Amino acid sequence: MDKKTEKLLYSTGGLVAAFVIVLLVNFVLGAARGRIDLTQGKLYTLSEGTRSVLGKLDAPVKIRLYFSQGAEVPLPIKAYGRRVEDMLAEFRQAGRGKVLVEKLDPEPDSEAEDSATLDGVEAQVVQTGEKFYLGASVSYADQRIALPALAPDREPLLEYDLTRAIARATTTVKPVVGVMSALPVFGMPPSPMTGGQPMEPQVFIGELRRDYTVKRVSLDPERIDDDIKVLLVIHPRGISDKAQYAIDQFVLRGGKLIAFLDPNAYFDQMGQMGGMGGGTPSSLDRLLKAWGLGFDTGKVVLDMRYLTGAGARTLPTLLSLNDSAFAPNDIATARLGSLLMPFAGAFTGKPVEGLSETVLMKTSSYSQLVDSFSATAQGEAAVRGFKPSNTEYPLALRLTGKFKTAFPDGRPKTDDRGKAASAKTAETKTAEPAQLKESSADNAVVLVGDSDFINDGAAVQIQEIFGQRIVIPRNGNIAFAQALVDQFAGDPALIKLRSRASAARPFIRIRDMEARAQQAYLGKIKDLETNLGQTQEKLNALQKGRGPGAGAMLSAEQQSELENFRRKAAETRLALKEVRRELRSESEALQFWTKVVNIALMPLLVAIAGIAFAILRRRRAPTL
Repeated sequence: MDKKTEKLLYSTGGLVAAFVIVLLVNFVLGAARGRIDLTQGKLYTLSEGTRSVLGKLDAPVKIRLYFSQGAEVPLPIKAYGRRVEDMLAEFRQAGRGKVLVEKLDPEPDSEAEDSATLDGVEAQVVQTGEKFYLGASVSYADQRIALPALAPDREPLLEYDLTRAIARATTTVKPVVGVMSALPVFGMPPSPMTGGQPMEPQVFIGELRRDYTVKRVSLDPERIDDDIKVLLVIHPRGISDKAQYAIDQFVLRGGKLIAFLDPNAYFDQMGQMGGMGGGTPSSLDRLLKAWGLGFDTGKVVLDMRYLTGAGARTLPTLLSLNDSAFAPNDIATARLGSLLMPFAGAFTGKPVEGLSETVLMKTSSYSQLVDSFSATAQGEAAVRGFKPSNTEYPLALRLTGKFKTAFPDGRPKTDDRGKAASAKTAETKTAEPAQLKESSADNAVVLVGDSDFINDGAAVQIQEIFGQRIVIPRNGNIAFAQALVDQFAGDPALIKLRSRASAARPFIRIRDMEARAQQAYLGKIKDLETNLGQTQEKLNALQKGRGPGAGAMLSAEQQSELENFRRKAAETRLALKEVRRELRSESEALQFWTKVVNIALMPLLVAIAGIAFAILRRRRAPTL
């Protein structure tokens, strides 16, 4: 064999060997799925809560993904559908054989389309009138939970929606949710106060009844029933120490508590004489003190950044909250959009040792705590004397950890009004379980500084159309309250779930600029009114100094004072216009340069780097 033939054989054998090695490497790496998530916020990493839920599965869970592959599907939906497939692949891998994923293309008049209808997955319609499907169903034994339509705007909550569906499918009995309230949240029978008409249950209660067994709890219970998994306390006006003790023991034995407190319950029509007004306070003072927190029922939050209205109708105690006020990575506050809180209170203090705090909602630093009696003041009267506290007060928070009793001496012998305990309590004392001093495992409690936000008057708009009662959400109020219950009533691991990071970045600096300008604007108005008052006082003094019978003619001195005021008023109006003009110019300039950096600067830097690298290589290349 000559050298030429030998070289050819060696080269051919090397190519074959390399080809075999590549196949083997691809086979091995393909069998072991893995990747590194380098994105900000870990966009492609399953949360600890999801892995915990999947790790508890005793039998396989089947997820059917209905995803149309036809040309009628918009390109953004197709791209999102592929990301849904990637997410389900992560679920399947984390499930270790307990998560089965089936992908179906529901073409028109196909068996897959019939299956989608049976599974509760709904067709979506594009502008041309053609239909497509992007939804899923989760089945476990005889249980089936539908996700009728997977929308791109809920992508940050995709993992949570899937995990919650799995947790609900594996639960055979509806959880029991207890509701304790001084408000008529369950409705009222016909009465003179309602004009002889019955009062319907609040929409929030109706929504809870769709997914849970809702149980009414009195405001003065001896004990919270053991079958209640989550207890909602809504404006506990006048709650006794005995009732707080019952709640205390409920939390210590593992029950979940969601408390909506209020320094000024506007919708509490039963709390005032004759049913007029509102503004009644409520708290859980004994429990909050034991947990290291304070809640001043004499103060409401005034916030110049989240105020509602404008001009003379400005109401800075009616908070219109947006994304910058919410915890960005918590399921309960994700994708709320907006939330309306009338006359809310703030929590102060730090949790005691053993408890940790997660702030779900907060004020801006341009806020202040003001007296409750002035909560409904509008315009200048509402902000007179305003001084920003430079503190972001918690409006809603979650406490987690091991709770200790707020009643170390045992059940209170007297209630908060000093009356002796009832004879019934004394008779049943020997039969009641021993007092718990500390929770045996970690637990969670949510506290919200407002109860009005879930009232129909603040949360929804109700219309009667052809005899049908149509409920239209005004904001994310009901969604927030439902999310809290969903987290607590489901698998405890759902509390640990986070929402995925969003690519959207709000213009926080622009909002801060607007708040500062608004403060300056109101300050200018205050100066103008002060000048007006001073000038009027001087005119009155000059008028008194004139003799009787002088008539209504102004003297030269009075005329000079009047002209001076008019000049000051004109100058102040010009200053106000300048404030508004500067605000617009600064905001527009910041938005413009932000877009320039995002759209043009980065590609330009990459291009410059590429040119520089090419020049450097050319210089290093050897000359022939």
